[in-house]
Amino acid sequence: MFKERLKSLRAEKNLTQTQLAEKLNTTQRKISYWENGVTEPSLADLMSISEILEVSLDFLLGKTDY
Repeated sequence: MFKERLKSLRAEKNLTQTQLAEKLNTTQRKISYWENGVTEPSLADLMSISEILEVSLDFLLGKTDY
């Protein structure tokens, strides 16, 4: 669920993987890995992602639909 939500929310914010990576101070490759389910982000990265994409951690992780 996380990988789908990340990709969808990133697109809704009109951010490329590279732009999101810059905001997170990471690499585009890492964003790609997350979106393809190859790896999962750390808790610190999850918190930053939720702040940047303006959603709760529960929503980002698929625990809630709001």
